[in-house]
Amino acid sequence: MQNVQGFGGFFFRAKDPEGLTKWYQDHLGINPAPRDMEMAPWVTESGVTVFAPFKADTDYFAAEKTFMLNFRVADLDAMVAQLKSADIDVSHESEMEGVGRFARIHDPEGNPIELWEPAS
Repeated sequence: MQNVQGFGGFFFRAKDPEGLTKWYQDHLGINPAPRDMEMAPWVTESGVTVFAPFKADTDYFAAEKTFMLNFRVADLDAMVAQLKSADIDVSHESEMEGVGRFARIHDPEGNPIELWEPAS
């Protein structure tokens, strides 16, 4: 059986695609999708990627949202401090033994984003 080699992209609708692209670049360091050969794409570090469909009635994230992004971070404390200094609300700070530490933010369009510092 052939398997996929990794996560190649995430595509979603936005009310303000340009503004949202800039927000993700400014606050999370995600390069915009290249429009030509001169633009550098976002290249991730290798590591765990979790693919997990949730039940339709989950309360893990808002019912009106069909997805939640989860990004691995190296230093959750530093990332949280950086986001708070940019007046971005951070919530749901928690830890799962053996899994890691988590915090939640939302992008300007209300999409939930979970930040995850994996356990070492």
